[in-house]
Amino acid sequence: MKIIESIAETFGDYDGYVLDLWGVVHDGRKPYPGVLEALAAMKAAGKRVVFLTNAPRRSWFIDNMLAGMGIPRDVYVGTMSSGEATWLTLKARQDPRFVGRAFHIGPERDLSVVEDGAAELVPSPEVADFLLNTGPDPDHGSKSAEPYRPVLKRCFDARLPMVCVNPDRHVMVQGEKLICAGSLADVYREFGGEVLEIGKPDVSVYGPTLALLDGIPKHRIVAVGDTPHTDLMGAEAAGIDGLWAMTGLFANAHGQDASAETVARLAAAEHVSPKAALRGLGVGMGQ
Repeated sequence: MKIIESIAETFGDYDGYVLDLWGVVHDGRKPYPGVLEALAAMKAAGKRVVFLTNAPRRSWFIDNMLAGMGIPRDVYVGTMSSGEATWLTLKARQDPRFVGRAFHIGPERDLSVVEDGAAELVPSPEVADFLLNTGPDPDHGSKSAEPYRPVLKRCFDARLPMVCVNPDRHVMVQGEKLICAGSLADVYREFGGEVLEIGKPDVSVYGPTLALLDGIPKHRIVAVGDTPHTDLMGAEAAGIDGLWAMTGLFANAHGQDASAETVARLAAAEHVSPKAALRGLGVGMGQ
């Protein structure tokens, strides 16, 4: 497995870049060192960058968050998120299981996914039509899914189908590993609950994402992500190349200085075939 030290090494092979956010571009609070320089270099080289994230918020919300981190809007052409895809699904009434009243598990900041009448929120599972899972909330915490079992059991007993707005199981935020909505979905499945996950690796989120790249052929597009079962599997399902970022969850589990042999072994164990590993989006840039 080849390890690439700088994103600039890929400029001869690709014109379009699909970048994960948490764990690749930023740590949940601020960009990784050198990332702003890397994005500026990609723009200067004429590359088109789109962000694809499993974050359970709409694209406009994420764009505002990135601006607050100092990431200029002109270095990327657009954002696609699990939250945006969910909002589109709910708003269009595309799935009859997820129409009407929703009981929400998650923080208030995620409620952009039901804005403009996409769903009506209700205070208890017993009066809901479906369960809207956007991830951990302040009351139950973000370290473990175990505190959520009682409320998830209530939802299961009410026979609510779950829409999981973030298929990720974990995310790194400022060096701390936290659970995501996918961890709650796993518990719900243990009960026998019905779950729809919206986001990577589902190939449906790649259609609107690749459309933002303005006709760049697939063989000239690469996805960069730190998670094999969402970022890399999703890229393969969409028919584009993938680079395994050795930051975020990868660095937490294996270290950012892992050898090429280690990365190859891990990729085989995860049943993914990235074109290469990338030490970090900002490695070698502005340092």
